Amino acid sequence: MKKGNVITISDVAEALGVSKTTVSRAISGKGRIGEATRQKVLAYIEEHDYKPNVIARGLAQSKTFNLCVVMPEDYALVDLPFFQEVITGIQEIAGMNEYDILLCICQENDITGLERVVRNRKVDGIVLLRTFLKDPQIELLLEKKIPFVTTGSTTYRKVKQVDNDQQSACRELTSILLMRQMKHIALLGGSESFVVNQNRYKGYQQAYREAGVPGAVSGDEGAGREVEETLVYRNLESRAFMDRAVEEVLEKGADCIVCMDDAICIQVLRKLRQEHIKVPQDIRVASFYNSSVLENNIPSITSLSFNARELGMEACKNLLAQIEGET
Repeated sequence: MKKGNVITISDVAEALGVSKTTVSRAISGKGRIGEATRQKVLAYIEEHDYKPNVIARGLAQSKTFNLCVVMPEDYALVDLPFFQEVITGIQEIAGMNEYDILLCICQENDITGLERVVRNRKVDGIVLLRTFLKDPQIELLLEKKIPFVTTGSTTYRKVKQVDNDQQSACRELTSILLMRQMKHIALLGGSESFVVNQNRYKGYQQAYREAGVPGAVSGDEGAGREVEETLVYRNLESRAFMDRAVEEVLEKGADCIVCMDDAICIQVLRKLRQEHIKVPQDIRVASFYNSSVLENNIPSITSLSFNARELGMEACKNLLAQIEGET
């Protein structure tokens, strides 16, 4: 048989005078088989460039060699670069391990697509790109005992999660603004049902608690500055709400606007330009998340930068380790 020809597991078994089961066990590394026989099979398939059929290999190992990535349906257009980078990182690690990606899109309270994927056993593991305080996705996967990981924090116990340290990062940026003598800092944020927004707000609050307290440590409840609650606007889900929030914080004398993410920041900058208010001359603006859109803004906006691709890579490594039964 010439090297490079397309051969099957039956061809390998016939050429070596062994059973197809023996060849399958040698390839998978599982099952009882002598070491000499295993090495003979491996040497033959390497010499003849045999590539096991992924379906046959999946059957032999009880795997599909597919992973599911669950995206939220209600993402804003400006969120897309983040999700693309995360998925690129997932795909990079998945491809190296001969896994393919199945994309599933779900709403916060409608996980029909994910239920179908799970019910039909189409994948070996799942990555959730967004987490919620009350999360039906997580509850389903915990119930079905399917390996999964979240790219973002969650309050559910015993869930594998990979995330940037959102709280500490937001605390640090807010602390810098306070140290630069910002007197009235407004905070504009999105949905409180997103765990990431909860963690960012905790960091914002923590910076105020620690402001002006010598030697303050994380979680210290010392006599720091008080958050100006009248300048905090959350659950801003539409442009109209964002515009109104900007108008109100300007009326209240804010000297800095901190946005919980880049999507809100883009809308804030648009509104300020519309009102002929200059940044940073008339008011300062900062964001708890950077993006390619913000990177091109003039003037540049102080923001936190996270490596979304690395986040995806680490999540996929974690998921594959779970699938292989590693601790």
